[in-house]
Amino acid sequence: MGSFALMRILSCAVTTSNGSNVIARWDFRTSDITRGARHIRIEPMHGFDLILTLAGGLTAALALGYVTQRLGLSPIVGYLLAGTLVGPHTPGFVADTGLAEQLAEIGVVLLMFGVGLQFRIEELLAVRRIAVPGAIAQSAVAALLGAGIARAFGWEWPAAVVFGIALAVASTVVLIRVLSDNHDLHTPTGHIAVGWLVVEDLLTVIVLVLLPAFFGAGAASSSLGLTLSLTALKVAGLVVFAIAVGKRGIPWLLDLVAGTRSRELFTLAVLVLALGIAVGSAAVFGVSMALGAFLAGMIVGRSDYSLRAASEALPMRDAFAVLFFVSVGMLLDPRSIAETPMLIGATLMVVVIGKPLVAIIVVLLLRYPFGVALAVAVALAQIGEFSFILAALGKELGVLSNAAMNTIVAVSIVSIVMNPLLYRVVLPAERWVSSRPNLRRWLRATSGRDVVSPDAPGNKAFKHADEPAYRAVIVGYGPTGRTVARLLRDSGIRPTVIDLNINTVRQLREDGVTAVYGEASHRETLQEAGVANAGSLILSAAGMDKGEEIIRIARELNPAIHVLARTTHLRDRAALQKSGANRVYSGEGEVAIAFIEDILHRLGATPDQIDRERERVHEDLFGHASHLAMTDKDDIPVSA
Repeated sequence: MGSFALMRILSCAVTTSNGSNVIARWDFRTSDITRGARHIRIEPMHGFDLILTLAGGLTAALALGYVTQRLGLSPIVGYLLAGTLVGPHTPGFVADTGLAEQLAEIGVVLLMFGVGLQFRIEELLAVRRIAVPGAIAQSAVAALLGAGIARAFGWEWPAAVVFGIALAVASTVVLIRVLSDNHDLHTPTGHIAVGWLVVEDLLTVIVLVLLPAFFGAGAASSSLGLTLSLTALKVAGLVVFAIAVGKRGIPWLLDLVAGTRSRELFTLAVLVLALGIAVGSAAVFGVSMALGAFLAGMIVGRSDYSLRAASEALPMRDAFAVLFFVSVGMLLDPRSIAETPMLIGATLMVVVIGKPLVAIIVVLLLRYPFGVALAVAVALAQIGEFSFILAALGKELGVLSNAAMNTIVAVSIVSIVMNPLLYRVVLPAERWVSSRPNLRRWLRATSGRDVVSPDAPGNKAFKHADEPAYRAVIVGYGPTGRTVARLLRDSGIRPTVIDLNINTVRQLREDGVTAVYGEASHRETLQEAGVANAGSLILSAAGMDKGEEIIRIARELNPAIHVLARTTHLRDRAALQKSGANRVYSGEGEVAIAFIEDILHRLGATPDQIDRERERVHEDLFGHASHLAMTDKDDIPVSA
């Protein structure tokens, strides 16, 4: 019996007719208990279905996600395989499919909320000349190719069209991971690919709105024009309502909750907004919850709370996103892969060959270098979460069959596995093309530019070249933080302040000081503040909550950063230094030194005598803790 088969059998206490307890084994699927030669039938414990589904699904996702991550693949592959492992098509523990689907709905809502939260129209406008026509052309060709394959295998036109559309959109998670791993996220390649994906996401949102209008209940009995008109009115009503409420109501609510300084209440408020607007969109306006969640994310994303909302809600979103991928994996029947290899193979060719070819042609025609065209094309050669959302909606509407879902999931797994491997071939392929004079001349004539590597020096134009030589990040803007910030500005060092008081942040921004609202112990907040490019990090408040975590994350983002921290008690110095602080100043110690200096000055001591005594007292107070520091980093320059 395999390890997961064993998970289906639990030891449990059973009370016999004479009142004695015996140890028996419970099979979740049959609800049978076996004790020796006796066979007992009991009713299943439905109260544990949710816990068992969560525990089984998340445990399998953790194990396989870890394995795939260690193999250099996206954890999404592990989550999908985990779903297949705990699904009804494989032996062993079987999670409750109905509960998994409901949990997956929450995952979809939070995923769409995250997409809206991170949507920046500025990113799209910066590359609109290539991203808009490229995404539209690639999506159209992919949808046509996918629909053609489906029709060739005997599917009806509605199923074929939805199937083709599901192949048109790439995974945001996979694309960002591949670009980041290859240091291309902040190059023209990365900006074009991200802008391209933003357009694909917007097109997908439109499709999510239109699918129920075409294939939902009552669509057949109404004229197409009337159905589309009603859908447009509903969407317009939702957008107007969201803008009207979002402009004042949501900031007012978040202001109110943020004023409590309660992290739990703020996280709860973000979740209520995401889920509440999503449910309200479906219940009141009759549109998909995904659209409502996307609009809610866009509204919050345009507020002062966007960064904190993203970082606070991120763990919850990630957990339910994992359950979403697990629920999708549960739909995969491994036997279908052997039964329909031609369908899966043809679909895979659309994703890894058809889509990239269209992207290369479009990018070259718009006169970009071949290296950029190849990198963008390969980065988009996969499908993921939006394909699953579209396919799940199609299945819910009765348009797509189980075979279609199996194909999409199988192709997604293979394409996600292949994507980072294919991206590593981009530079060798570019060098090979550069070594062929005839091919190079033809490409130069086509694009108007030479073959340029995606990581060539000229490709870094999107990076901030005007970054000041001296930058410091200050956590906290109390009396000490204000003084430090003022002195830094007077010395020509540019400060960036992180604070959890929204009024302070707004005032700083009005005064021309860069300020970030958010929890400093979150990686996203430190990244937004520019810790990776800063020379110094200053923890200005004594007894700061999670100070060690802040220093640890800052060191990961920027190992050379000079960290100054403040603490009330001497006993706290060692922990902060062990976390990576270069200098830790204690209120107890500094006050004691100030007292000694004052007394010696009144007794007529010379400045040299006072300096020597200060050094001796400083060594007595801080010397022992200093030995616990990681290294002597005092020589690290202020400028990174």
